[in-house]
Amino acid sequence: MEKSPSQSPIPDHDPAEGLNISESEEPLIHWLHVAIRFCVRILAVLMTLVIMWSVADVAWVLYQRATASPTVGLLNIDDILVSFGAFMVTLIAIEIFLNIVLYLRDDVLHVKLVLATALMAIARKVIVMDYKTLEPTYIWSTAAVIFALSIGYWLVAKKTQ
Repeated sequence: MEKSPSQSPIPDHDPAEGLNISESEEPLIHWLHVAIRFCVRILAVLMTLVIMWSVADVAWVLYQRATASPTVGLLNIDDILVSFGAFMVTLIAIEIFLNIVLYLRDDVLHVKLVLATALMAIARKVIVMDYKTLEPTYIWSTAAVIFALSIGYWLVAKKTQ
């Protein structure tokens, strides 16, 4: 069946991905969308403050660990793990900031970046885990989450290629 000229063309993207409603179509929804985008900008500013605070915290943790050591300036394995944890939290905050910026730019939730952020967060958890005190079920559950996120990331990356 041929399309009549009066029918609108099929959009190149899924209309549910973003909220692109003009003011003339639906004024209330349009202004609510403007308010939400303003709130997202506030979140971006707040996340920037969190990142700066986190960088200061990394410096403070490194300073404390380096000066508390019996051999000043040398870190033991526990000190290094605590430092890695502080670094990873900062990197996760930066990934979340990138999610916010991409939302503002494209008005679409970027699944690939969200999955990458989740993978980084769970990787941080794995790096700082104390395997001596954890139960095996917790470790297996963490492995299952990593596996599921990895498969999801792979599928999304494969689809975008």
